[in-house]
Amino acid sequence: MSKTEKQNHPINLNLNVRGLKPSATLAINELSNKMRAEGKKVYKFGLGQSPFPVPAEVVESLQTHAAEKDYLPVKGLPELRESIANFIVKTQHVKATADDVLIGPGSKELIFILQLVYYGDLIIPTPSWVSYFPQAYIIGRHVHWVPTNIEDGYRLSPKRLEEICEKDPDRPRVVILNYPSNPTGCTYKLERLKELAQVARKYKVILISDEIYGLLHHQAQHVSIARFYPEGTIISTGLSKWCGAGGWRLGTFIFPKELYWLRDAMAIVASETYTSTSAPIQFAAVTAFNGSPAIDKYLDDSRLILRTMAKYIRNELLNAQIVVPQVNGGFYVFPDFSNYRSLLEARKITTSAQMCSALLEETGVAMLPGTDFGHKEEELLARLAYVNFDGKLALENVSMLQNGNTSNDFMLKCCPDVVEGINALTEWFVKLSEK
Repeated sequence: MSKTEKQNHPINLNLNVRGLKPSATLAINELSNKMRAEGKKVYKFGLGQSPFPVPAEVVESLQTHAAEKDYLPVKGLPELRESIANFIVKTQHVKATADDVLIGPGSKELIFILQLVYYGDLIIPTPSWVSYFPQAYIIGRHVHWVPTNIEDGYRLSPKRLEEICEKDPDRPRVVILNYPSNPTGCTYKLERLKELAQVARKYKVILISDEIYGLLHHQAQHVSIARFYPEGTIISTGLSKWCGAGGWRLGTFIFPKELYWLRDAMAIVASETYTSTSAPIQFAAVTAFNGSPAIDKYLDDSRLILRTMAKYIRNELLNAQIVVPQVNGGFYVFPDFSNYRSLLEARKITTSAQMCSALLEETGVAMLPGTDFGHKEEELLARLAYVNFDGKLALENVSMLQNGNTSNDFMLKCCPDVVEGINALTEWFVKLSEK
């Protein structure tokens, strides 16, 4: 390739990150922390980090294995791969063995490497998590956004997937399903999963089922699409959300035997990049994925707290004429502020980014605009992560939700910043009507 060709190549080093910004979730978190350091009141609804502490026995396991210093196998610690396989069998009733499992430093890294080694278009529903598109852009993959709507809970339609695939039936494609969803908190019903699986099988689509929030389904009813399309589905999960260990950076892919060629290709890239995931973290993760009665209680209590908060926040927003789809899991809501469009336009606010910027400046409420998740600028959408509370305190007081107390009592005691932040947000919009 000549120098001129390199300069004009669409994915050369000078171009493949041009126009990209740092991860939106990390950027809003850093900005919020900076504003707080300057003495400003900020309600941090931006970064989706679990507020709950890592379970005590998992922390103790990390302490026990702190001296582990050797490089582990590229695909992961054998005992951990075994425990993850058993975990998938137990929680999802999907066949899995240790050989199916690949460990990485976060599922984010694994999703990136998969797109690197597999030459296929990326199909993602709008809205989607902030990093799917930038990863594909960096690598030079074609991205096909599939619009969804609030009436359907922002779920990918089997019909729309069929329409895309039938135009070029032999084209290699990767579809990412993330549910319960970041940013919406919505999930998929059983029948919809079966229909999507039929379309994926028909066109030999590779499905990445991003189930990082699966154990945080508020009713503990998460179902993996791998049950219905086992031969073409890669389950993605990790420790960050259900175990409160985002900073530990451990994720995992579970492959069907039909996709071992892809597992092995990813392992080659891993061997030449991160080598292996942190040894002490992998040993500790065995304890997490093996589970225990204490971890089961931790999860039950976490779900109850998040379910209570989602209901409280959604009701407050609905009362202020802000539309919010039903939340099924995780710790996000994705409100639609379109009912205030004309009032916002009177203030020369016409985009979701402008709306979020004005809210942050005038109320201290920090959340992410819909554009960060693939929506058009004029769609007045935003993601709100309700994690700005003391998770340890909430777990210690979860009995308040089990002994007849109102959720308001719990919210005021354990989640005061969330309550204040939601009040600040709704009051700002209501006051628009009064001007």
